[in-house]
Amino acid sequence: MSGQEFEQAIAKIFKNMGYQVTMTPTTGDQGIDIIAVRNGIRIGIQAKCYTGKVGNSAVQEVVAGKQYYNLNRCMVVTNSVFTSAAVALAKANNVTLWDRHVLEEKLLSLSCEESD
Repeated sequence: MSGQEFEQAIAKIFKNMGYQVTMTPTTGDQGIDIIAVRNGIRIGIQAKCYTGKVGNSAVQEVVAGKQYYNLNRCMVVTNSVFTSAAVALAKANNVTLWDRHVLEEKLLSLSCEESD
């Protein structure tokens, strides 16, 4: 799966969760790939399709993008896992992290809702 395909998949998850979703430009996105809005809350999402661990730079990017896009919250979503330094930086900056385990849980809960 390419980075753009992963971004589209994450956008679809948020659409299925009831968010209005906008994709930012592919280049010059200021650290935000997706803006998800629900009930007036604007969330900026950085999607990282990695084979290795996701480090501090992803967290730093969304922190910068939060101000740029005037967002209420920001998060990094990956198909991988985060370094301990990235987890610590995210906590210090109130950034939500979804690793592959959280992503699996979200996909499972959405598929269960669809089958009900």
